[in-house]
Order: sequence, then C-alpha cells, then structure tokens
Amino acid sequence: MATLPGVKYNKTVLPGGLRLVTEQVPAVKSVAVGVWVNVGSRDENDRERGLTHFIEHMLFKGTRHRSAKKIASSIESLGGSINAFTSREQTCFHALVLDEHLGVAIDVLSDILINSTFSKINIEREKQVIAEEITEIEDTPSDYIHDLFSRVFWREQAMGQPILGSYQSIAAIDRKLIKSYMKSHYTGGKIVISAAGNVSHRKMREMVKDKFVVDGGAPVAANGSISPENFAIKCFKNGSTQTHLCLGFPGLNFGHDDRFALLCLNTYLGGGMSSVLFQKIREDKGLAYTVYSFTDFYRDNGVFGIYLATEKSRVQQAMRIVMDELKRIKRRKLSASQLDTIKAQIKGNLLLGMESTTGRMNRLGRFESLTGSYMSMQDTIRAIEKTNVSDIIEIANRIIDSKKLTITSLGPIKNSDLSSIKWS
Repeated sequence: MATLPGVKYNKTVLPGGLRLVTEQVPAVKSVAVGVWVNVGSRDENDRERGLTHFIEHMLFKGTRHRSAKKIASSIESLGGSINAFTSREQTCFHALVLDEHLGVAIDVLSDILINSTFSKINIEREKQVIAEEITEIEDTPSDYIHDLFSRVFWREQAMGQPILGSYQSIAAIDRKLIKSYMKSHYTGGKIVISAAGNVSHRKMREMVKDKFVVDGGAPVAANGSISPENFAIKCFKNGSTQTHLCLGFPGLNFGHDDRFALLCLNTYLGGGMSSVLFQKIREDKGLAYTVYSFTDFYRDNGVFGIYLATEKSRVQQAMRIVMDELKRIKRRKLSASQLDTIKAQIKGNLLLGMESTTGRMNRLGRFESLTGSYMSMQDTIRAIEKTNVSDIIEIANRIIDSKKLTITSLGPIKNSDLSSIKWS
C-alpha cells in the first residue's frame, strides 16, 4: 500500500483552530480516524500527576447519549475497533472501521470528547482500575525501569514523571479537577483529527465541522524541559536477582534534520537481532536475554538510550561491551554495505507500517501535532537515502557524550558495582 498510486494528502484548519488532516488511499476499504489532543503527562503539575491518562480512561465511561458498553459496541458491532493512548505529549482516541461506517466512528469519537459525564461512581471505580495498572507496571521490571530512568534522566522535571501518576495523585482526582483541566487543555487549537484510508477529505471535513464543536480558547503552553548537562547514576532495589539497566543521552527533537542519522545509529547499535549489541551481548557472550537501543523524539528534545537485563555477576561485563561499542562507533566508519543494510531495515519497517491505515493515521496525526506539517513517505525515503557514513559518525560524537550520560538500574546492584567501568 505504501507505494500505491492515488494516495492524496489534504489539510483544513476549521474555525476555532481544530486541524483536520487526511490521507486518501482509494485501494482499501477501511478508514482509521484519530483524535489527537496536544496534552500529556508533561503538561501536569504536582497535583495533576496522572490526570491526562485518567481522563483518557474516563472518556470511555459514559456520555449523555451512550453508556460505556454502548460506546464500545457502537464500533465493535460493525467489525471495527476503538481505543486510546496517552503519552508524555499527546492523547489520542482512535477508531478503525469500514469506509461505509465512517460517520458512526466520527459520531462516537466526538460524543466521548464533548459529552462525557464523569459521574462520581465512575471516577471512583476508575481510580481502582488505574491503581491496579500502576501495580502491574511496578511488578514488571522491564517496564518499570523506563519510568525510573525517565524520572532520573529529566531530573524530576514534569517531562519525566510517570504517565500513570502515583497512587496518591490518582486518589485525589475529582470531577472539578477533571473539568478544569479539560477546559484548559482540550481546546480547538490543541486538537488534530487525522484520518487515513478510503476517505474523502471534503466529506470528512463536513462531518468533523458538524460534530466536533469545541471551545476555541487559547491553548495552554506545555511545560518546558531542560536536557541534562551532567552525569548521573541512580540504583533502585526491588528484591530481584536480575538487574535491569537503562542508560541514555540527550537526543533530538521530532522535527530535527539529523533524526535520520540518529535512526541509523540506533539501528546499528540495538535496532534488532542483527544489531551489534544484540550480537555481542546475547549471541556471542550469552549475557542477556533482552538488549536493545531506542530513540524518543519529542517536540523540543529527545532521548537516545539503551536497555538490557542480566544477572548481577554479569552487569560489569555487559556494560563494558556497551561502552566499548559506544566509543567505537564515534570513530569507526561503517562500510557501505553495512549502511545499505541499515537503510533497508529502516525503510522496510516504515513501509510495512504504511500497509495499515492505522499506521498511516498515526503518522499523519503525530507529524501534524508535533510539527504542524506533513512529510510524505517519498520524502522520508529520500532523507534516509541521503544519510552517509560521515553523518552517523557526526551524530554519534554529538549525542554520545559521557558528561551527559544517565544510568539507572533496578535490582540488586549499587553504585559501587559499576565503579570499575570507565564511563568517559
């Protein structure tokens, strides 16, 4: 689908500031629709921790027109699906339906955004559900280490606070706080509606204009964030014999011109089973079951990180391999064939993602929300193709800076267990 002819992009800014972006793909029968709100955990103050995610849950608990069951069955009875997610910067409510049922999807998504009732009984019930969700994360070390790492990496700024909040902050949420937060953040200027599939932009515009009548008030600016400028290590205990490690450096923002070079660096180091870290740490030495690198691109900054889990006795050996490879890539040029393989992997992943209308909708919504612009798949492929071996060395030397390294562990080790490793 990614290379099919006839794919057409359109954008409209409606009165009140709400933006509609569509990508028409005539060869399919489905339409994926997303309602993107530019609000996430980074927008919360101390009293509001976890509130954005809590509201995401509450919008599915009942409106003036539909019960919670009716919200789900309205889409699922047609063979479609409806769901949502909350990140550090955005909340997205999305549905996938056959093109003939697009009107139903628009009606349901607008209903939950505009007409949710937030009854007291549902609020109290959902507090229990989210408390269980927090417990599940804390009982899953491979997930929990990323929350701990973010908190340490961002030096306790709002950007690094847990998306789910804490038991205490969730317990304090009430209807007044929800309504006040929504009034400030769920305004037209912060909402993007993206749709991909067999969809007419003109018809979509008319449906959205009629259904999404939202306050056009001035959007509240997101909390700023400052990337760390100093080295930090923090070890957390959890009673386990296995150690989970996460280390990272300040990265790039979502719209940065050099993000494709960083993607190539990430793919080389830990972007799959063929990556150098996976091969050396797992396949050659048997030191870990899971090891990977990752890139997080945000509106104004980013993170480049590495995760692995291993026994306490193997931590030093595994971490030495990681540091050796980080140092090596700063001075060693990849061969032309290595770079070609990396580019093929990145392009393949992108194009496979475009095989689904949901993948296209997510890409559309994220680009518009974070940059206010659109980048075609053809332009993306060209940007990847332009990346050369010197670009990768340059980005490695800029990003991999030991003075700005943050290391977080969860398990039995302490700072002294890492003292023999040379971090510079």
